[in-house]
Parts: sequence; structure tokens; C-alpha cells
Amino acid sequence: MPTLLKQGHPFADTLVQLQILQPSENQPSFDAMLAKTDHGPLRASGIEVLQVDVGKLCNQTCRHCHVDAGPDRREIMDREIADACLRVLDEAGIPTLDITGGAPEMNPHFRRLVSEAGRLGRRIIDRCNLTILLAPGYDDLPEFLAEHRVDIVASLPCYLAENTDAQRGDGVFDKSIEALRRLNDLGYGRSGGELDLALVYNPLGPSLPPPQAELEAAYRRELKARYDIEFNRLYTITNMPISRFLDDLVSNGHYDDYMQTLLDAWNPETVPGLMCRTTLSVSWDGRLFDCDFNQMLDLGVQPGLPRDIRKFDFAALKERSIVTGQHCFGCTAGAGSGCQGAISGD
Repeated sequence: MPTLLKQGHPFADTLVQLQILQPSENQPSFDAMLAKTDHGPLRASGIEVLQVDVGKLCNQTCRHCHVDAGPDRREIMDREIADACLRVLDEAGIPTLDITGGAPEMNPHFRRLVSEAGRLGRRIIDRCNLTILLAPGYDDLPEFLAEHRVDIVASLPCYLAENTDAQRGDGVFDKSIEALRRLNDLGYGRSGGELDLALVYNPLGPSLPPPQAELEAAYRRELKARYDIEFNRLYTITNMPISRFLDDLVSNGHYDDYMQTLLDAWNPETVPGLMCRTTLSVSWDGRLFDCDFNQMLDLGVQPGLPRDIRKFDFAALKERSIVTGQHCFGCTAGAGSGCQGAISGD
């Protein structure tokens, strides 16, 4: 199999990825597995979340990143697309704006998105890498997020420095702890408080996450004892065989084994709760996707549907047929996985 990433450049060829992500002779397609277990075809059941990817610019370069984000990326959502997202939130009555990236806070229109969505009374989620909160020019972000009551979903792969730094870069753990302390000081993550702080765990290698409830208890115990840090909940998210993680699987000869691991852990009970059924994903340039993972593979919504946020049609999109692929097994393995963590009980 070919190597996906050019040396020194965080960009994956989606055509190469899709070529690799084909069903093998010994593995059924995702759609075939849905049909076999009487769960297909997969359709949306509404649009409760507008997940907006505001660009690939990031202050970090993480090994598992399915977005291929980094400091040298220049794909950035402009004012026109951001305003179109706000219009859709308003006119369609979608209750939640989920802002992601890259480091979404580095987009010059991030604060406008937050302020205007707040004015509309929407729930706002910021998918934050924590270290951006300490970066020059962004160090007032914690207060801004608290003022607008933004829910923070923050990546922290482990409560041990060596494991976090191995996945996200040297020194990231210490900066993350400092950022979490600042958020705690503002009231984020405190029991009984109104400012919500969730942490996100991704496995360090080609394995499924442990049971979410057990890992949350361990995080809560260790972060409190070691650093006096509190948070509201932990989300476990399976690493998707996309972009940098796919490249790592292929380069180390683990791709076939990992795909078999996902297939062997197929759990049909997760299908009703898949995030694509209630989420619509918007790319930095306004294109529409069933989920953020499909976006990174350039798998737009079905032909015949509106494919740009500027042509949004709620009636046409709310019960759309969902585009699937072999990577979707990552969301249905074990307890399931999505942007809100595990789907079924551990």
C-alpha cells in the first residue's frame, strides 16, 4: 500500500485513502453489514447539530489528527461562509453550533460565530486543544468563552505527560494542565456549575477505547489527585482510519488488523445513535457532509441534495440518505463512537 502523506507536509490524498478503504475479500462493506443486521439503509433523523469546521490552521500537529491540521495550513473559513452558517442556525432553528477545526479559535471569525450564535440562544460547543488558550494573542480566550457560556470539549489523550506528549507533541501536556487550571478558576468543570468542560480520550495506538465510564473515573481520580483539576465528563472516541492515523496504520503494517478489530467489534445497538443521523457537517469552504469524517474523505452528501451551506434546504436534508464507507466501522465498534463519545452503555 502507498504512503499517504508527503514527507514534511500534513496533507493526505483523499483518492489514495478511498482506494485503501475498500472492503477486502474477507470483509463485508459497511452497507452490507447494516443490511445484514436490519439497520439499513442509514438515514438522518433530523438536524440537531450544525458542526462547522472553520479551517485546518492549528498551533499543533497531532499524530492521530484526522483533519491533517497544522501551523502551515491556510484553509480558513471566510466571513461569507460564517455568516451563511449563522443564517442557517437562525432560519432552520438548529439548536446547537459545534465549532471545530484545526484550532477553531484561530479563525478570525470565531468570536463573531460565538457571539452571534449566543445572541440566537443556541448552545455553542468549542472543540479546543487547550494549548491555544495560552498562545500569544489568544490568552484572553478563557474569559471570552466563559462570558458567552460556551461548552468546551477539550482533547487530553491521557492523564500522564509521556502518553499525551507522544501523541500531541513535547510539552503539550504541561500546557494543557495549565489551561485546565485557568478554566477551572473561571468555573469550568466545577460540580454544580454552569460552565461545561468535557475531556476527550483517543487511544494511543490501533486499539479500541476502554469503557468510557471506567476511564472517566480514572481521569477524575488522577487529575484531581495530581493536579487538583476537575471536569464534567469524559468522551472516549475511536481513532478513525483516516489521514494521519491511516498513514500510520499502513506504514506500520497494522491496517488490516485494525480494520478487522473494528469489524469484529461491530455493535448494531450503536446504529440508532450515530452522530451522522442528527448532525450536518460544514467544511471551511461551505460544502456539506454527513459527518466530519466524511468531510475529510471528501465524501459530500448524496448527489441531488444541496451540497453547499449557501443553498441549505432543511426539508431536503433533514431525512437524507447518509453516505457511508469502511471508515464508518469506527463509529459502530464496541460501545460506539462519535463527537459526544461512546454511544451505547459500556
